[in-house]
This record gives sequence, C-alpha cells and structure tokens, in this order.
Amino acid sequence: MDYHKDILGLIGRTPLVKLNRMAVGLKATVLAKMENLNPGYSVKDRIGLAMVEAAEKEGVLKPGGTIVEATSGNTGIGLALAAAVKGYRCIFVMTDKASTEKVRYLKALGADVVVTPATAKPGTPDHYVTTAQRIAHETPNSFYPDQYSHPANPGAHYRTTGPELWE
Repeated sequence: MDYHKDILGLIGRTPLVKLNRMAVGLKATVLAKMENLNPGYSVKDRIGLAMVEAAEKEGVLKPGGTIVEATSGNTGIGLALAAAVKGYRCIFVMTDKASTEKVRYLKALGADVVVTPATAKPGTPDHYVTTAQRIAHETPNSFYPDQYSHPANPGAHYRTTGPELWE
C-alpha cells in the first residue's frame, strides 16, 4: 500500500494540464500548474512548509514554539498546515478585509487569528504587519517568518516548483 506519513507529503508534485483552447493559433504548448491540488489548495503550501523547515533547521523554531505571521490567508494556511502536523501554535494577523472563509479555515487548523483594520497605514501600531511583529516580540519561543523577505519563500520554488516544470 502506498501512502504518505502525513499531509505534508502531499505538498508539491502538482500536475501540469495542457490548456488546449487557450493555445489555439499558437505554436507554443500552454500548460497550467495545478497548485490548487496542494492540501491547502494553494501554491503557498510550498512556502509555508519551506519556511517552517528552514526555521527548524536554523534552530529559531523549537518544539512548543509559536509561529506568528501577517497574512491575507494563503501563506497562513500553508504555515498552519505545517504547524498542525509538527505541533506548533500559530497566531496570524489579518486585516478586516480578509475573507471569512480564510479566517475560518485558519481557525479550523488550530490557529489564533487577530484582526486589524485594513485602513491602518504601514508602520502604524494597528497595521497588520506591525501588529504581527509586536505579537512575535511579546510571545516567548516565537518565530516570525516574515514571508515578504524570508529566503525560503522563493527558495521553495527554486528547489521544487521550477524542477517540476522542467522534468
């Protein structure tokens, strides 16, 4: 029997599908990478897992730790999937414009969600990124991935998505 030890083993290796109707009249083959078939339904599952694994390897995310991140949803879902399997707590900061479905999904994965006003300007205390940074600073044994600048974010695609396209 073939199976994965946990849901994280299902991240990546998504299929390519030929888009015949979009390629009418073109000499090129047009393909779509079906990243919606990842467990969290998004390409962001790859980066969530990659950032968690990088933090574990670097020793900045330790057993019993808490992941704190600013997210609009999909990266949070990728992080929450990894955290649920690996036993980490998650706190995600989102704006009040985030979809109810994403907030519910994050909570279903065990995450705490803090909502801030979407009108808060960057750098102000109520901005979702500033709030996440503050919570991470105030939370013992926490890890703030900072998805916008974490090298594992593009690195995940360099190591996985790219080769999948060329194989």
